[in-house]
Amino acid sequence: MILNFSLKFIARREGFFFKFSLVRTYRAVSSASVDVLWQKLINLGDVSWHPLLASTNVPSGLIAKPGLIYKVVTRWLPIPIRVFVERVRPCELLSVRMLAIPGVEKRVTYQVESTVCGTYVSYSVTLRGWLSPLIWWMIGSYSARVASELAQAAEEVGLQAQG
Repeated sequence: MILNFSLKFIARREGFFFKFSLVRTYRAVSSASVDVLWQKLINLGDVSWHPLLASTNVPSGLIAKPGLIYKVVTRWLPIPIRVFVERVRPCELLSVRMLAIPGVEKRVTYQVESTVCGTYVSYSVTLRGWLSPLIWWMIGSYSARVASELAQAAEEVGLQAQG
């Protein structure tokens, strides 16, 4: 896990402001191939592996494309959250921005990389806004599991394909 955060105190004529940002990156290794892991990741209709998300409003099989906007519902609060797909580099990178509530912006980046030891999946979370510390307090333990849950789900798909 890699942690980076900043807190800036800004004084202006209009008043005092705080700018807070938090960046955390988690990595996991999987025995599944890059292609299997990538297919599991970009299937926006299947979030069964994700510890934070319960469902989406897209049909199973719809893949992520830049500019796509869809809604997800979290497992612990039934509030729909709009998700904007920012960047997609096939079999390498998926970047999305989550727009839940005013006062916080969440950007998530998944990176997939094949090595001799297996396939690495990296999950980076960036939270910005004055509500970021509160949101991180609520989702931090779930976010720590996302990369490993994705790796495990891809391994299960790989085993089903073999057997």
